[in-house]
Amino acid sequence: MEININCDLGESSKFHSTENDPSLLKIVNSANIACGYHAGDKPTMEKTVKISKENNVSIGAHPSFDDPENFGRKRLNLPSGEIRKLIIDQINTLSNICTKLDMQVTHVKPHGALNNMACEDYDLAKLISESILDVNKELIFLVPTGSQMEKVGKKLGMKIAAEIFADRNYEDDGNLVSRSKSNAMITDPEVAKKHVIKMVRDQALNCYSGKQIPCEFDSICVHGDGANAVGTAKEIKKGLIKSGIILKSLNKLKKFI
Repeated sequence: MEININCDLGESSKFHSTENDPSLLKIVNSANIACGYHAGDKPTMEKTVKISKENNVSIGAHPSFDDPENFGRKRLNLPSGEIRKLIIDQINTLSNICTKLDMQVTHVKPHGALNNMACEDYDLAKLISESILDVNKELIFLVPTGSQMEKVGKKLGMKIAAEIFADRNYEDDGNLVSRSKSNAMITDPEVAKKHVIKMVRDQALNCYSGKQIPCEFDSICVHGDGANAVGTAKEIKKGLIKSGIILKSLNKLKKFI
């Protein structure tokens, strides 16, 4: 069985340091790089792409609302034209940097509130999907399993990679527990590893209540902003390899070759 480990990186801001990024890029297979709207800037993008290249890590754009004051985590209701523009602009910004460094953007994963809203809203999911297709029909769309983005992307014939979260708890409806709740995050690397291995073994989401929701997935996300992010990523990687899982970057998964 093949699985990808992805991580949100290059998120330099007043909320988040990138000090763990070099270590994480030695562990994960794919990087979702902030494109300057919720976090990051061109020097940070360049640095993150260079380290990704050194470690054979595939590159993804991580577009968000243009809201650095809230790290892209505040829900905003914007006109469709504005959302389309921000998606396209962020992908192109990172793509231009990658081209100069002899790399390429191979996937897109929305960030924060934009991602959460599109998980629930079919029309927003369709708008984001169509915006990505307008840039490059070969881009892989990395989305939460069971989300509206997964449904729309498949309907539009996109390359879809579904993900689960290693360090987040799930509600019984399959959505992530809100970060406003104390049980949103899984901070113990050992607990996170068991959480992931169980989901891989059962091919199901583990809800906080104990309920399981059958699903299919290709990738496991480890958040780079956690205090134990590096330890969590290491434990998960060790656990997956011990379980006989083959780890690959998104664009090297058999389904996309």
